[in-house]
Amino acid sequence: MTTQHMKHEQGTLAYTDYGGTGDLVLMLPGMGALRHEYRYLAPELVKAGYHAVAVDLRGQGDSSLGWASYDVPSVGNDIMALIQHFGGGAAHVIGTSFSPAAMVWAAAEHPDSIKSLILIGAFVRDPQVNPIMQALMWVMMNNPWRVQAWKAFYPTMFPTQKPDDFDTYLKQLVDGLKEKGRFDVVKKYGSTSRKPSETRLSKIQAPTLVVMGTADPDFPDPIAEANYMVEQTGGQLALIDDAGHYPQSEMPEKTTPIIIEFLNNV
Repeated sequence: MTTQHMKHEQGTLAYTDYGGTGDLVLMLPGMGALRHEYRYLAPELVKAGYHAVAVDLRGQGDSSLGWASYDVPSVGNDIMALIQHFGGGAAHVIGTSFSPAAMVWAAAEHPDSIKSLILIGAFVRDPQVNPIMQALMWVMMNNPWRVQAWKAFYPTMFPTQKPDDFDTYLKQLVDGLKEKGRFDVVKKYGSTSRKPSETRLSKIQAPTLVVMGTADPDFPDPIAEANYMVEQTGGQLALIDDAGHYPQSEMPEKTTPIIIEFLNNV
């Protein structure tokens, strides 16, 4: 997967362009993750006739460090800049975990630029986190061994099965987080308010698909959280039985057809 860069504001955003000539589909990962979490979905989108592009969030993966802010509106503006970079018009946008909050902001502020939203394991409001997960997260973010703690924690996001190349992906993720300043970005994403998303959720005009793994350990009640997003957006719901926080890579055989069917019907 070739890495390309787009200059924007104080830095560069790294992306992989999988090709395709149809509607643009931007894919954004969660905090402390890489754009390669879409490595199973992206090629199938191209086969289905879409232009698939996966992007590292500012400060993560191969994107540069040193941005002035890592909040929801800032990443929302990154989405708008990426759409312009790929020719303007309107794009479908897919995101996991933190990214959907920025997608909601962008869709509410720039409705003509967002063709549809797919929210996967989404934190679109200040999180109602499982107390045990909250305590674990605090420890991970505030200790000298936090990269190793993240390495130990990350596999728990795949409660039923792991991709065949999981060890390779995890090594790439951990090696990147060892770079000075990278984990500080993860901490900033984790602490930024989702209010800019929560207050705009009901204003979304774009068709929306909410995808949630029923065993997502990040939420005390993942199904209830998914239903809240569906009620607020008027969107569709797709529950992936027994999947965790990353159903698109844990269970691509179940998740990919649902996403493609939704896009085809927009």
